[in-house]
Amino acid sequence: MHSDQTHYDLIIVGGGMVGAAIACGLAPTGMQIAVLEQSEHAPVWQAEKVDPRVSALTEASRTFLEHLGVWAQMPLLRVTPYQKMKVWEADGTGHIEFSCDDLFAENIGHIVENSVTLTALLNKMATYANVQLLRGVQLLGITEAASQGLGTQRSVLLADGRQLSAQLLVATDGARSKLREWGNFETREWDYGHNAIVTTIQLENSHQGTAWQRFMPTGPLALLPITQQGDDHYCSIVWSATEEEAERLMALNESEFCAELGLAFEHRLGKVLACDPRFSFPLRQRHAKQYWHNSLVLAGDAAHTIHPLAGQGVNLGLLDAATLVEVLTQAWQRQQPLGIGQTLQKYQRRRMPDNLKMMALMEAFKRLYGPVPLPLRWVRNLGMNMVNNSPLIKKQLLRQALGERDGLPDSAQVHLA
Repeated sequence: MHSDQTHYDLIIVGGGMVGAAIACGLAPTGMQIAVLEQSEHAPVWQAEKVDPRVSALTEASRTFLEHLGVWAQMPLLRVTPYQKMKVWEADGTGHIEFSCDDLFAENIGHIVENSVTLTALLNKMATYANVQLLRGVQLLGITEAASQGLGTQRSVLLADGRQLSAQLLVATDGARSKLREWGNFETREWDYGHNAIVTTIQLENSHQGTAWQRFMPTGPLALLPITQQGDDHYCSIVWSATEEEAERLMALNESEFCAELGLAFEHRLGKVLACDPRFSFPLRQRHAKQYWHNSLVLAGDAAHTIHPLAGQGVNLGLLDAATLVEVLTQAWQRQQPLGIGQTLQKYQRRRMPDNLKMMALMEAFKRLYGPVPLPLRWVRNLGMNMVNNSPLIKKQLLRQALGERDGLPDSAQVHLA
């Protein structure tokens, strides 16, 4: 899709979940928005095949998607609510169980394929005449911010020779963001020395509407429930293992891998009967020291990537989107330039502490549940059991899992209702 238009109020680079959510959230303001996406084709959701990439969407994320007018479409495709979480320790007897009943909630969250969330967002985005999605776009670079009235303007340079300008560029182009690089943003980053293996498996027994997690010396294993066409014998797995172990597991044939997975999971749901093709990727933690600079702002994985331990990455990105939608809507309504520091600083001030807190928590979990000496392992088991026997601490942790800790910006709810 090509357009002769060259100037917009806002250009979003990256048409994934976070970029599409920002476009859907800001479209009702009437601002002219371009969404630039490198891939030529939209992801295709398939009823008979589960996308290996899934997210554990919190209640805060679901509420935001509801306000965007996209959630209603998603259960028509496939979402799996879960009511319980069971976490246990490979080395010992430590375990914690959470139930939505502890908070009188209907669910703890929903396991949703990324392609389901993105399909619903793209369908919604297509209904707005003031949002243009340009696919198959190759970017060559960005210009420096130039003064324009009270604010500034930046342009993106495309491989086909076009130059598109806007008051503000939003980078939602993923963990290896070119815009972050071109904008000279500094990051703190390090390798975990782990790879994550993801796939969908079929089990002998029902998943019981439960998210399962086992901590092992080589890394954590999570089984996330998927109900496929009414059948609750499927789970999506995220198996984080050392690079050597991940390489060994990837080299196994399907039946060997299923047998290993059954052992790693202590056959809590019976035998692993089958598994889809496996994908493996290295884990790296990354955080931008600043989320905005000269009419360029980062959101989602372009700003931060975390360990997929609890499936929280997409939730953090959607909360970035909700907050950015709120502050930009307020600026637009006050007829302020979109790229000014006071607006973008407000976004950074609200999102950075929460993102850092979640990253620190994931890092602490990884270190705590890595290989440790026997006395520390004993303390760890004791600690897990103490938490399990403390309704107060469990409620607090469960509230965090539901996303209540971050909540949703109040005014975003008003603007998006």
